Amino acid sequence: MTVLPDDGLSLAAEFPDATHEQWQRLVEGVLRKSGKEVSGEAAEDALSTTLEDGLRTRPLYTARDTAPDPGLPGFAPYVRGGRPEGGVTGGWDVRQRHAAAPDGAVLTDLENGVTSLWLLVGRGGIPVPGLARALDGVYLDLAPVVLDAGRDTEAAAAELFRLYDEKGVDPKAVRGNLGADPLGYEARTGESLDFAAFAALTRRVAEEFPGLRAVTVDALPYHEAGGSAAQELGASLATAVAYLRELTEAGLGVEQALGQLEFRYAATADQFLTIAKLRAARRLWARVAEVSGAAGAGAQVQHAVTSPVMMSRRDPWVNMLRTTIATLAAGVGGADSVTVLPFDHAIGLPDAFARRIARNTSTILVEESHLARVIDPAGGSWYVEQLTDELAHAGWEFFRTIERDGGQAAVLRSGRLRTDLATTWAARSKKLAKRHEPITGVSEFPLLAEKPVEREPAPEPPSGGLPRVRRDEAYEELRARSDAHLAATGSRPRIYLARLGPAAAHTARAAFAANLFQAGGIEPVTEGGFEESGATEAVLCSSDALYAEQAEQAAESLKAAGARHVALAGRGGFAGVDSYVFAGCDAVAVLSETLDRMGVS
Repeated sequence: MTVLPDDGLSLAAEFPDATHEQWQRLVEGVLRKSGKEVSGEAAEDALSTTLEDGLRTRPLYTARDTAPDPGLPGFAPYVRGGRPEGGVTGGWDVRQRHAAAPDGAVLTDLENGVTSLWLLVGRGGIPVPGLARALDGVYLDLAPVVLDAGRDTEAAAAELFRLYDEKGVDPKAVRGNLGADPLGYEARTGESLDFAAFAALTRRVAEEFPGLRAVTVDALPYHEAGGSAAQELGASLATAVAYLRELTEAGLGVEQALGQLEFRYAATADQFLTIAKLRAARRLWARVAEVSGAAGAGAQVQHAVTSPVMMSRRDPWVNMLRTTIATLAAGVGGADSVTVLPFDHAIGLPDAFARRIARNTSTILVEESHLARVIDPAGGSWYVEQLTDELAHAGWEFFRTIERDGGQAAVLRSGRLRTDLATTWAARSKKLAKRHEPITGVSEFPLLAEKPVEREPAPEPPSGGLPRVRRDEAYEELRARSDAHLAATGSRPRIYLARLGPAAAHTARAAFAANLFQAGGIEPVTEGGFEESGATEAVLCSSDALYAEQAEQAAESLKAAGARHVALAGRGGFAGVDSYVFAGCDAVAVLSETLDRMGVS
């Protein structure tokens, strides 16, 4: 019903409230015009979008879409944030990642907006003895340091403690995380580590460094293996529960153990799913703390990292847009710390410009867009609250299946988790192949003439465990074949676009075909006749009406001119046409088969 303002005047007072049923009838009318005869709930379902984990996004959410009370910021179940003040006082912690530390890079970051450091140490990162050089000139009582050292965690922690002592840093002033994550390391490498040493390290931290944490629950290995949001939540929860058991068995109290954990999640360009995931993660961990007898200590500390899976190697400049949306989602979702991966992350070591853009992304969102000035700005949205609730249930159910099968270590070693993640990725790969999930600059609007961005190679990351996938990998393989052909012959493989009729008839499908074939590194040719094009194949482009009149004759003429294969942009059944390309076709299969026929290996 309409709620009148305090002065009693409502601009909508003369209008009756619209009902959900009335809206559905309007939807039915629109769908009827497009040839769909559906009514009632079916009309609404026709406009719904299916997500992973069995979730569906509906076109309209109203007050009737109820979700559990999310509580207040800083209070259980912490859906609206782990702190009552949120990030109002200073925004989120801007955490820059360093897999190598060129002279001056760390200090440049800290002097220009970065507030904490995430250092990859040991294999594939900064050598443990190199920590002192990497942190030279850094005020360790002001800049929190987060380690990611895998099997070298003890050695890296000892070196960091030595630096604290050498620089006279008060243990009470130390902030950051030592990054102990044996199950995360096992997920990355397949190598198991003894937790006893990490438990001893955690006890020391709890006793001597009240502001420091010792353990990271890193969900990125599961995200990077192709997992869904619910699988990422469930796997991280199972990992954290395993650590909680180990730490309490080692002598820490439940509240002490809870205070040693920090969670790391991926933030993607799907902003609402990221917001809901971070909110759901806090709710799930609050539930674990509650049943463990420490409900008041269940505020999850979150570190969000822009997704490596979404980063593209071709046209990497688009990654700036992806990471901006992901950072916005992480901030709105209530992440305590946010790492923006540089736009060239997938290519190699970032240069100074890429690191600057990465740190400035957070600075602009906090200082200019004022995102942090509102606590949980998405809270109260019927859609966000419903999505948070549904995702929390899906994540909890996946967590329960892991616990039922023996816990996180057991499902890692049995291969069950690998199979689950691979199944999810296979389903998503089909969407990517059919361009139902488009990748701008890669599967959509590729630029064949772009100058490659070159960087120094990054150290090889740990491997041997779960795979690392990327959204662009199938298209990257196709483009690599085209690049090799260019290097060997001086030109890219070509396809001739045979445009039939006036521009109004062929422009749309010619643009579609050009876009499609360029995604596989195949250069479309439109000028002149087929004989002058240098192509061995052609694709007909026009309207359905002109196809009915001219397609068969055009196909015959093209083959007479030397075309070995004639495709048609659209659908149908025409003599002389060998294949059809259309919106929703398997683009990866079409392009791979085309390159095969052209002899591009």
